[in-house]
Amino acid sequence: MIGEIVLLDLLLPVLLLAAAWVMPSVAKPTVPFGVRVPPERVGDPLIVEQRRIYRWWVGAAGTALVLGGLVAALVVQKVLVPVLVVVALLGVVAPGYVRARAVIRSAKQREDWYEGLRQTVSADTSRAVRPPFPWLWAVPALLVLAATVVLGVVRYPDLPATLTLHYNASGAPDRTAAKSVGSAFGTVFVQAGLTVLMLGLAYATPRLRPDLDPSRPRGSAAQHRVFATYLARVLLLFTACVNLTVLLVSWQIWSGANPTSIVPILLPTVVGALGLLGFVVRVGQGGSRLATDEEPPRDAVERDDDRFWKGGLLYVNRADHAVFVPKRFGIGWTLNFANPVAIGGFVVLIAAVITVPLVVR
Repeated sequence: MIGEIVLLDLLLPVLLLAAAWVMPSVAKPTVPFGVRVPPERVGDPLIVEQRRIYRWWVGAAGTALVLGGLVAALVVQKVLVPVLVVVALLGVVAPGYVRARAVIRSAKQREDWYEGLRQTVSADTSRAVRPPFPWLWAVPALLVLAATVVLGVVRYPDLPATLTLHYNASGAPDRTAAKSVGSAFGTVFVQAGLTVLMLGLAYATPRLRPDLDPSRPRGSAAQHRVFATYLARVLLLFTACVNLTVLLVSWQIWSGANPTSIVPILLPTVVGALGLLGFVVRVGQGGSRLATDEEPPRDAVERDDDRFWKGGLLYVNRADHAVFVPKRFGIGWTLNFANPVAIGGFVVLIAAVITVPLVVR
């Protein structure tokens, strides 16, 4: 059982720490730590040094924090400890990011890195032909969801009057509820909602605006198309992994047997998360790490649009009608928080995250 506690307490913090450590390699080279820089500055010693310092700080401080949290969890054996460790990790990553960003931005402004450069914006007009939705890649997630629903419907008449919904780290039940559709199928409702959300993301991904490099528009457009196509597939496979974990959790509730090990239940999601992390490291944001055909460079650079990025993370541009824009530090897209549609959708999403667990409990 000590091994189970160790696994649970290490899992999420270690995944978060690994993602934070590799994130500078995932970001596009021309936006280190959320600062737009010209292509010729990508290998600047100052930028290379800030990546090294960031990784050293996150790796050393983050590892010490995770190990300290593990010791605390073993001593007090409270579920809240891993959550506090995750929050503390964010407190470690944030200063490293803010410092690196401030140093690079200060050098950029002091030395006027964009002086004399022609700043332009490129668009991929070939995106008028939308790629088909990868239904074949969605089949595993849909099959697991269907299997969960069928299994639940078959088991429901024979369920006991009281259901055990959760077990503590020692394997003892710590939350029960009277048998009802809500208590028996709460996990299934969450599973269905997650599946719909991920299908929507997979559909939208190839259709969202790319961040193209005007100095090599064809190459960066090709990178983005490959990136978006494969990201949609990886998201669908990740959804299948999460759905399998939810199926196992649901069966635990319906069978009423005390869990002998949490490892088989979490394993599909862990494998899916590692696969997703490996994918983003391999291809980079927008496919920036993918190889492309040689292309004569043009006398143009991406527009210096730092003023629209608050902290390099939040995009606020009233003149831009796009709802989603490519992230600068991370993978995928983020919202344009100056767009009313984006703000409304964000509020609805937060409300759903808060209310759904209360409704289905």
